[in-house]
Amino acid sequence: MTTHISPNPAHDIVDVQTTDCCIVGGGPAGAVLALLLARQGISVMLLEAHRDFDRDFRGDTIHPSVMEIMEELGLSDRLLQLPHTKMRQIRIQTPQDTVTLADFSYLKTPYPYITMLPQVKFLEFITQEAQQYPNFQLILGANVQELIEEDGVIKGVRYRGGGGWHEIRAILTVGADGRNSRLRQLGGFESVETSPPMDVLWFRLPRHPEDFEGGMGRFGAGHIIAMLDRGDEWQIAYVIPKGGYQKLRAAGLEELKKSVVEVVPELRERVNNLQDWSQVAFLSVESSRVKRWYRAGLLLIGDAVHVMSPVGGVGINYAIQDAVVAANVLSQPLHNKHIELSNLAKVQRQRELPTRIIQAFQTFIQKQIFAPILATNRTFQAPALLRLPILRDIPARLIALGVFPVHVQT
Repeated sequence: MTTHISPNPAHDIVDVQTTDCCIVGGGPAGAVLALLLARQGISVMLLEAHRDFDRDFRGDTIHPSVMEIMEELGLSDRLLQLPHTKMRQIRIQTPQDTVTLADFSYLKTPYPYITMLPQVKFLEFITQEAQQYPNFQLILGANVQELIEEDGVIKGVRYRGGGGWHEIRAILTVGADGRNSRLRQLGGFESVETSPPMDVLWFRLPRHPEDFEGGMGRFGAGHIIAMLDRGDEWQIAYVIPKGGYQKLRAAGLEELKKSVVEVVPELRERVNNLQDWSQVAFLSVESSRVKRWYRAGLLLIGDAVHVMSPVGGVGINYAIQDAVVAANVLSQPLHNKHIELSNLAKVQRQRELPTRIIQAFQTFIQKQIFAPILATNRTFQAPALLRLPILRDIPARLIALGVFPVHVQT
């Protein structure tokens, strides 16, 4: 195992602070874990490398599993007061047919839909709630560079920001810093990676009042497009074969617009809103998981420990479920000011199997549906089994609620 740890910094430290739990990464997993710990009187510091939460084309889907967690925290009603839209079904439309892949309206939940809410608004909501607790501190612009190790135990981090180097010493350090996790790298964690057959281009086009609501997958010959309702805009996911971005870029923006219109003819006029490649964001699709989620004094959760494919939009929800389980398991040890390896191992035991199952489901969709369409010019023919209600409910449950229910323990 290769580690990048500096026990004796060669730079001047502006200040040293102490806390019970230092969380690196202000995404959904880190923000929710910080709130859960702060509510229980645990001292927690949340470090975010950026100076705000506003990044384009982040996941904006909040599934019923997370809404139930928000309800347990007494926050669901206020959260739904923020501007949002609802997706009650996931449908696939081909030139020949429309198939419902998942219908959430039949699920036994108070929230039988996917809530489409900008992630920046969700993160601002959660951190503002956490700031009501005096034992919570949010530090923006904190670029974590080093782990602190003493006698084989991680004791905190050093970060740059706010005029120099800072040191935070903590009983527990949590890496929740996303798919390109710095803490995963610094801690020398080993990943198991798969090879998704696709990448995704993201861009926005106008949405008209008479357009359908929610979302839709549009499959054409050799092309896959997902349309997500953002109120007055469509967020478009244009799926391309893995490694095909440079070829598409060389063909020019007009070729991209032409391909979009071939699959979604009603966007013929609206694609002219794309004037420059700067309006198009590229996502290299990855899928991986870390073999061991922890080491003494350090735990990884969310995308830092399992990078999800965008299939089903489940990444945020599984990350938040990680946070809830981590809070349930670790709150008492943190109150006792002592974390055992067995405590951290318990978090992985509870969350690893659901992660592996959903990643297997995503791999199946990618290989059995997406890859054949992208590799050939044939159109998608929905398997007859998808038309059986009992089988159609399986994707809905996996996407909406996850493999096992996760609840906040009080």
